[in-house]
Amino acid sequence: MKVRAAVVGLGWAGRELWLRLLSEHKDFEVVAAVDPDPASRAAAVAMGLPAHTTMDALAPHTVDIAVVAVPNHLHAEVAAALLRRRISVFLEKPVCLSTAEADALAAAEQNGGMLLAGSAATHRGDVQELAGLLPQLGRIRHVTLAWVRARGVPQPGGWFTQRSKSGGGVLVDLGWHLLDVLTHLLGPAPVTQVIGSVSDDFISSSAWSAAWRADQPTDVPAGNVEDTARGFLLREDGISVSLQASWASHEALDASVITIEGSKGTARLHCTFGFSPNRAPEPVLTLTREGATQQIPLPAEPIGTEYRRQLDGLAGLLADTGRRGLAVAQARGTVRLVESFYASARAARPADHAPPFTPHKEVRSA
Repeated sequence: MKVRAAVVGLGWAGRELWLRLLSEHKDFEVVAAVDPDPASRAAAVAMGLPAHTTMDALAPHTVDIAVVAVPNHLHAEVAAALLRRRISVFLEKPVCLSTAEADALAAAEQNGGMLLAGSAATHRGDVQELAGLLPQLGRIRHVTLAWVRARGVPQPGGWFTQRSKSGGGVLVDLGWHLLDVLTHLLGPAPVTQVIGSVSDDFISSSAWSAAWRADQPTDVPAGNVEDTARGFLLREDGISVSLQASWASHEALDASVITIEGSKGTARLHCTFGFSPNRAPEPVLTLTREGATQQIPLPAEPIGTEYRRQLDGLAGLLADTGRRGLAVAQARGTVRLVESFYASARAARPADHAPPFTPHKEVRSA
C-alpha cells in the first residue's frame, strides 16, 4: 500500500522538488497540497490534486505523512501543529531555529505523529563513497567542511535574508547541511568549543545573487544576515572541525569540499552540493597515504539524485516507531551549536572596525 503524502508549502522546494518527486515515486501517493497563496496552489491544481489554504483540511485518516516546505521561521510551528493532529512530518533543514522550538517539537511528537528530518547531502553517492573510506583512515583527527558558492545569495530582501524569518544566514542554510554530513560520517558527539565569525560583504548587492534560482524580486533592498560563516569546532571525542559556508565568494565555481584527516590517511571529496549549474563537471574523491594519492572511482549521478534517494527509504523510516524522538534530539544538538556559533561571532570584534593592514616597512639606521 502506498504512503499517502501531502505537501505543505508550495514555494520553489515544494513545487519543483517534493510535489514532483513524490508524484513520481512508487512508494507514495500525493493526496493533497497546502498553501495560502492561490498562485502557488495552481501547481497542485494543474496536477489534479486537492489544494487547500490551511492545514485544517488534513487529517490522520487521510494523510500518512506531510512533507513540510515552508519558510524557516514556520518550520517548527507548522510541524508541531501537524504532529499534534497525529500526522507524521518530513521536515527539511533547519528543523528548528532554537532549543525552545526543539522542546515544542518533542512535546508535539508525543501525540502520535513522528518527525523525520531531511538531509539530502548525506544521500549523495559520493558522500557514501567517502564514508566507505573511513576505516582506512585510522583514528580520525580533523575534518574540514566547506560549501562555497561563487554567486549564490538568495534574492536580497527575500525571507532567506531576513533574520526574523530565516533564523540566520548561510550558516542556517548551507551550514546545517554540512553539520548533518559531519554527523552522518562520524556519528553524533557533543561539541565542547565553538569559535565562529561571520561577514556580509555580498548580501546587499543583487550582482551576487543566485540567478539560477529564479527568485522573484522584492521591495526590500537588502538582508540583515551573514553571507559567509567561518568557524572552528572541537568535539567531545577530540576531533576538531573547520567549517566554512558562503553564499558568495570570488571563486569561479561553486564547490563543496570535505576533507577527513586520520592517523593513517586523508580522504578528500571535491564536489558541488545542491542544484547550482555553476559547478565542476564531476566530483573527485581522493585517498592519500604516505605521500601517495589515488583517485577513487565515483558513480555518475544526475543533479538532484540525493533528493530522490531520500524518498527511497522514507516509507521504511516512517514504519520504524523506534525512531521517534531521534530527529528532534539531533536537531536540538545542531541548533545549540548554531546558537553558540552566533554567540561567538557577536562577541568577536567586527573585522570592519579593525585598523587596516599596513605592510611593515623596514627602518634602516643612518
